[in-house]
Amino acid sequence: MNQNMYRIHQIKIGMNESKGDIPRKIIQRIGNRNLILTDMEIVKESIDARDKNDIKFVYSVDFRAVTRQNPRQAVTIPKTKKNGLEDAPDMRYQEVPAGDAEMRNRPVIVGFGPCGMFAGLILAKRGYAPIILERGNKVEQRVEDVERFWKTGVLNPESNVQFGEGGAGTFSDGKLTTGIKDVRIRKVLTEFVKAGADEDILYKQKPHIGTDVLRTVVKNIREEIIASGGDIRFGARLTELQTKGRTVTGVTYEQNGETYTLETDDVILAIGHSARDTFRYLYEKGVKMTQKPFSIGVRIEHPQSLIDRAQYGGTKGLPPAEYKLSHRCENGRGVYTFCMCPGGEVVIASSQEGGVVTNGMSNRNRDSGTANSALLVDVRVEDFGSTHPLAGIEFQEKYERLAFENGGGTYKAPTTTWGAFRDGHPSAKAVENSMPDFAAEAMREAMPFLGRKIKGFDADDAKMTAVETRSSSPVRFPRNENMEGTFTGLYPAGEGTGHAGGITSAACDGIKAAEKIIAKYTEPKGI
Repeated sequence: MNQNMYRIHQIKIGMNESKGDIPRKIIQRIGNRNLILTDMEIVKESIDARDKNDIKFVYSVDFRAVTRQNPRQAVTIPKTKKNGLEDAPDMRYQEVPAGDAEMRNRPVIVGFGPCGMFAGLILAKRGYAPIILERGNKVEQRVEDVERFWKTGVLNPESNVQFGEGGAGTFSDGKLTTGIKDVRIRKVLTEFVKAGADEDILYKQKPHIGTDVLRTVVKNIREEIIASGGDIRFGARLTELQTKGRTVTGVTYEQNGETYTLETDDVILAIGHSARDTFRYLYEKGVKMTQKPFSIGVRIEHPQSLIDRAQYGGTKGLPPAEYKLSHRCENGRGVYTFCMCPGGEVVIASSQEGGVVTNGMSNRNRDSGTANSALLVDVRVEDFGSTHPLAGIEFQEKYERLAFENGGGTYKAPTTTWGAFRDGHPSAKAVENSMPDFAAEAMREAMPFLGRKIKGFDADDAKMTAVETRSSSPVRFPRNENMEGTFTGLYPAGEGTGHAGGITSAACDGIKAAEKIIAKYTEPKGI
């Protein structure tokens, strides 16, 4: 808690007002015109569009206050039900103390998406000199690989929308919304800002960076890790986990056709949800994993103007509108929208030859004029057709192969319109046949209900593109209270191992894994 620092909520600013009116409104709420606000920081901004004729921005603000007579001394303000004041929490990241064991070998991180990136950043800045193995390319080369794929249909299985510096999030909207409550979230957002993201991600209710800005952000974090003593090896694919008994002793990886082995006692497994060959190897190695539910569906597109009208009415001057919809079907199957990209585009996000995957992407300005979102249906473990821990991966691969075939076998995703899909028109068969029957049936039941929530969502010409399979991992790696998995020294972390669900939560999980290693060892000297 910060002494004499207060937090106040529900400060509303109309469309004809500005942020400059916030201090006046806070003082008015407190009821003491003799106060002057200092150290003021917006900690949350949202939009209240329930009354489309009177849309307001709503703020939560941290501040201190002084009096006009004594501007150098912060004052104590009584907290009452009327003013709604509360003590502002201390949002600064608290480093964990180092342990007392001597670290013999540098820790290894496998994967350089948000989880591996933040694990590496925390370890490097504390002096633990991590070695990071990333099977894909650094972002500059990765952008060229992805754009070549989109243009020519020639896939690089090691450098694509899923694999490479920054992980799958680099080619997305860069959304930072999360359902978790974690003191590390502010640390993640602050580091993104230091690396080039806009400061508004610190307080927007639904923050996003944008894929164009993310490419600079991840490069800057990479350089920070290297400057702090970390070592990042691109084009380096894990091939073997070295163990003795139930303890990690090293890793083997391939890079540029050569094989290398590193001795290490600590491996953070931040492999993401698309490293299916690695999942299969680890299963054969004896790493315990379990089935996990996920979702399957399509990308659905509308004119951004339609979404803006539905959410804002005729009010201008607001950011591109977003939505989050869900419906529970009569049989209990859930249908929901996910990873909504205002002003974005649908992209092919394949990482395996002969498979088509879709995703949404948007730049910082979200100015494409088209809104898109995943429209997903729950996939339960009973749907997998097997009790094998990797049956969910096989389920995903089946429908990705079907989408590839139904799209013509050239990485062109199958597309149709909602009207054709609803009516079972032959032109929609390529999309319908790229998903399980239960998913198609659930979408047909849910769409009219979603259309009542967002007027026009179920318009006949809404475009549908198949297939979306990678909203989350179908596998979970059990771990103990020390975050270790089957082997001592192995830390399954992030989205791929089933312990996170997006950029921010994966980054937080990476920080937690790094903290476990720091808590074991004394701060290194000259490793």
